[in-house]
Amino acid sequence: MVNKILAPDDRALDEEKDAEPVIHHEPKGFSDRFALGFTKLLRVCADTFFAKRYGHRAIVLETVAAVPGMVGATLQHLRCLREMRDDEGWIRTLMEEAENERMHLMTFIAVAQPTWFERLVVQLAQAVFYIGFFLLYLISSRTAHRVVGYFEEEAVISYTLYLKEIDEGRSPNVPAPAIAIHYWKMPADATLRDVVLKVRADEAHHRDVNHGFASTLAKLPPSPVPSAPYPPHATELRGAA
Repeated sequence: MVNKILAPDDRALDEEKDAEPVIHHEPKGFSDRFALGFTKLLRVCADTFFAKRYGHRAIVLETVAAVPGMVGATLQHLRCLREMRDDEGWIRTLMEEAENERMHLMTFIAVAQPTWFERLVVQLAQAVFYIGFFLLYLISSRTAHRVVGYFEEEAVISYTLYLKEIDEGRSPNVPAPAIAIHYWKMPADATLRDVVLKVRADEAHHRDVNHGFASTLAKLPPSPVPSAPYPPHATELRGAA
């Protein structure tokens, strides 16, 4: 396949197309249905707590979203040591996911400062979620990856709604934070809308990776939904590994 060189506007359009929220993995069996039901429950909680305060929602949720990749990488690392086998790239991929989600957090902190109550929520949510996800991964890594896949589906939807808020003038399209410009190698005049597009493309990639991992562990064929492109920053890390 020949890669097409895209102009900046074309890349933005591709990012919008690649992350369409209609992409959904249909649940198969109890494990998938549990993962989807758990995700929908957390979605209701997030919608109730944050409503349309998408900047603050991103800060709190990204502190939780950075947990699964690190937990998965740790347990895959230990499993590969015990079984004396190659990890087939899973550890590096999961570590990059955790780092990427942390950079999302650092970006949105520069956009919307969390309140003291939101900081308290972060402390409690991260502690509970880390322990719960760690135990879930020990019991069923397939279900854990499916949970993350569904989490990321919801993240894509949330960032799509955030874009709508920006486009319709309800959220200010402020200049992109310096940390985002550096991390995603964006032009100096980039805006918050450009950042949200980048973040949503990352979440779409994590969605496809984790659904793929879950299907592999379930010995199922890959999900029929199209995969999001591998983010440029992740490609660089992958090449350096």
